[in-house]
Amino acid sequence: MSTADAHHASEPRLSARARRRLRGRLAWILGGAVLTALTLSIAVSVGAVGIPLTSVWGIIADKLGGGSGADFAAGWTKGQAAIVWDIRFPRALLAMMVGAGLAMVGASLQAVTRNPLADPHLLGISAGGAFGAILALLHTGLFLGLLTVPLLAFVGALGATALVLAVSRFAEATTADRLVLVGVAVSFVIMAGANILIFLGDPRATHTVVFWMLGGLGLAQWNHLAYPLVVLLLCGGWLWSRSGDLNAMTVGDETATTLGIPVARFRLMTFCVGALVTGVMVAFSGMIGFVGLIVPHVARLIVGGDHRRVLPVSALFGGLFLVSADIAARTLMAPEDMPIGLVTGLVGGVFFIWLLRRR
Repeated sequence: MSTADAHHASEPRLSARARRRLRGRLAWILGGAVLTALTLSIAVSVGAVGIPLTSVWGIIADKLGGGSGADFAAGWTKGQAAIVWDIRFPRALLAMMVGAGLAMVGASLQAVTRNPLADPHLLGISAGGAFGAILALLHTGLFLGLLTVPLLAFVGALGATALVLAVSRFAEATTADRLVLVGVAVSFVIMAGANILIFLGDPRATHTVVFWMLGGLGLAQWNHLAYPLVVLLLCGGWLWSRSGDLNAMTVGDETATTLGIPVARFRLMTFCVGALVTGVMVAFSGMIGFVGLIVPHVARLIVGGDHRRVLPVSALFGGLFLVSADIAARTLMAPEDMPIGLVTGLVGGVFFIWLLRRR
């Protein structure tokens, strides 16, 4: 067979492979959309007042269509419509965004540090975000309106990141395990400072702030969702566009350098992006740990180590995980809402022990 014939003979195989890849991606997108819609529907349906799934879908469709309310008599009441649209649906969407953001940050930090234990909670970034948010809530006031809390949370998260990196360099903690130990130590110091802020703040707000620190989505409102959504889209898009660099960083600094990647600058930019995402998510949800630790490992087990797939799958699974955790938090001690951070802490602690044992 001539070279030209061999080339033409290979085209159908390449085309078939491309078609299989396209079908696989479409299956992932369709499956993810169905799973997300089903999980969100269940999250909106369950609670102290149970609402049938058909009513949930009817109310959401009615609101998206203009909210005429003409079908109240057919399937739901005004009270159920208010619960679905004003309380539970924005709460479920916020959980989806927070879970997606924290999971993507965890996946990227694990890549640039080559540390499977890297997580914004364990590295003290979440604690820095909480410090900044508490400073805004109890001491500075909302001098920039709704932007104040996420902005100071970002500054706090960025400061905590810089502190962890500086202490790691000072202590020569270059190994993966020692970096996590530095992160935990810095987190304790920052949380001590946050507790001092609470102690010096208005006693009437203490209970609310302490409950918020344990992680909660009860304050979700439609007019707040734009902030985490914009940050998630911009930062998630940037991380995904640098998937090739993240893949190279997992091999080693020398390999990444030979490929033309400015290793130190890229690692610093990834930490800054992670601080921005974590700070904004913490500002609207409190401290929710271990999402960034658990979810990327599950995603890699399913789709392999290529970050072009790991990042979007981590975002999907992170959102679904946190929505599911919120369902558990609202039903385990119903009608009371358990802080969602307790649920993720229990699951994440067990997973952390398993991961240490596996290593």
